[in-house]
Amino acid sequence: MKIGIIGAGNIGGNLTRRLTALGHDVSVANSRGPHTLTELAEETGARPVPVEEAARGAEVVVVTVPLKAVPGLPKGLLDGAAEGVAVIDTGNYYPRQRDGRIAAIEDDGLTESRWTERQIEHPVIKAFNGTYAQDILERPRPAGAPDRIALPVAGDDAAAKAKVRALIDELGFDTVDAGGIDTSWRQQPGTPVYGLRAGVDAVRKALTEASEERPADFRGQDSQDS
Repeated sequence: MKIGIIGAGNIGGNLTRRLTALGHDVSVANSRGPHTLTELAEETGARPVPVEEAARGAEVVVVTVPLKAVPGLPKGLLDGAAEGVAVIDTGNYYPRQRDGRIAAIEDDGLTESRWTERQIEHPVIKAFNGTYAQDILERPRPAGAPDRIALPVAGDDAAAKAKVRALIDELGFDTVDAGGIDTSWRQQPGTPVYGLRAGVDAVRKALTEASEERPADFRGQDSQDS
């Protein structure tokens, strides 16, 4: 499968390593340019490309950049992707630590991934946002293994979600359907499932226990915080 990865940080880098090892044709891009990805390319065989070319011909595109960087992604980023491309959004909103306050999320009630969809003008599947990057390398297990980790996967496009869940299974993890993008707050930072290393039953239970109210640490500062 042809896969484009936009962002070569901890998650993007380790997905590049695993997906190339599984035989997928991976293109990887970052904000600093292909020349900064030489080492990763030599290690994995992935093709370093400009961000504008990362989705070209891709059946799956992974967007794994800080939320504050999403509006700066090129317009028409997915225009050259394969028909029916599934876009994985791994992003999280960290207003105090990194992203600054985003009014559409805080005031209008958009989930992080719905906001990202509007920026890139394409539906997304939310996955890997609560996954420890090192687990992508160290915790894959065969199907049926008692210690196999399950990941929540949210999205509105059933075909794209099925494609992403199959890819995650190939990577060595179970999945739990976490519903649509408007309820993907169940897996955002500060919820019980975020960072949870557990199987399907525990992940399902954690999703049901989530509160839509963001903990204070994951809300932007307002006048009352000053």
